Amino acid sequence: MAKKKVAKKVAKKKSINTEKVLFDSILELVRITSTVIPDDVQKVILEALEREEEKTTAEYAMNIIKANIKLAKMKSQPICQDTGTIIFKIYHPPGFHQAKFKKVIEKAVVKATELGYLRQNSVNSLTGKNDTMNIGLGHPQLNFIEHSKKGIDIKLMLKGGGCENVGAQYAMPYTPLDAGRDLAGVRKVILDAIVKAQGRGCGPGTLGIAIGGDRASGYAHAKEQLLRMMDDTNPIKELSDLEQDIVTTANKLGIGPMGFGGKTTLLGCKIGHINRLPASYYVSISYMCWAFRRQGVSLKKDNSINKWLY
Repeated sequence: MAKKKVAKKVAKKKSINTEKVLFDSILELVRITSTVIPDDVQKVILEALEREEEKTTAEYAMNIIKANIKLAKMKSQPICQDTGTIIFKIYHPPGFHQAKFKKVIEKAVVKATELGYLRQNSVNSLTGKNDTMNIGLGHPQLNFIEHSKKGIDIKLMLKGGGCENVGAQYAMPYTPLDAGRDLAGVRKVILDAIVKAQGRGCGPGTLGIAIGGDRASGYAHAKEQLLRMMDDTNPIKELSDLEQDIVTTANKLGIGPMGFGGKTTLLGCKIGHINRLPASYYVSISYMCWAFRRQGVSLKKDNSINKWLY
């Protein structure tokens, strides 16, 4: 009997330690996501800075962005005062217990808020009160996805309100632009959304776009595109060509960083598609600001971080 009690205590201790390791891993994921721009994003930002003409407002704006990135990383402080909607995607093997994992994530979010990695940013939509530590109905957003791997991958996106505000959705055909239900029509409405944003949403930004779906799934899939690497190539040639065309065309519009004019209106464009009903054809556009905060980790068996995904 004594041996069984000792074994139970040891097992419990191991479980608690594993949970603590998970808490630490998620806390570090939040810290890095909030304070450090991923390498692939920083690369295109620095390339954009090189494109701008010297002693212009555009160059000045891009240099401020560069300095902001450096300072946030050095001080381990949020890149932006709006630390955004907290969106987790948890890729897990079969037999995974979501409820326990959810509790650890919420504890880590509260701690990250206490430490200043996240701003207290979750407002009750009916009362207007902001009296929680980023925990509330629908916040943070947790998306659990079963995969065939044995381990757990976690991706995190912090989506600011300013860039979310300039997202758009078009029901095709869109008669004001004579945009039909084809890629030529899709191109028209994407460029229309860029022009209407006019530098709002803290440009230069990156677009995640979904063709198809319903109103909800379209926006969700558009955000999914923002989890792609900036330098990847769309496997569908027509969409790859359209992505490049949108960036090239947008950067000739003269809107520029923060709408001050210049050569960089977009840093990137990522387009996906999902099935739709015959009666519906939506084009959903999710805009991400220059403070492109997304990161991910693969966990070891003990829940410590094995590798970073971006």
